[in-house]
Amino acid sequence: MQAMIQDWTESQVVLKSDESRDVKYRVYREGEALFQEIRDADDTLLHTFEIPDGTKLDQSSYEVLLRYVLLDIIAT
Repeated sequence: MQAMIQDWTESQVVLKSDESRDVKYRVYREGEALFQEIRDADDTLLHTFEIPDGTKLDQSSYEVLLRYVLLDIIAT
């Protein structure tokens, strides 16, 4: 069963100079694990990852994680 930590939040993420991407993300708990799910503006799933145990984050930290994950996805 999933428990919502942060409902869908829209964000424009700056990736490189003058390059950005419109996405939305949510943070949820499933069992003992905490996940961040990232979707493109058209609702296409981009990535879901587990946030490490013991990491207590606030909304601004989720935005930072979002940018790093997107940079990693685009680089690969």
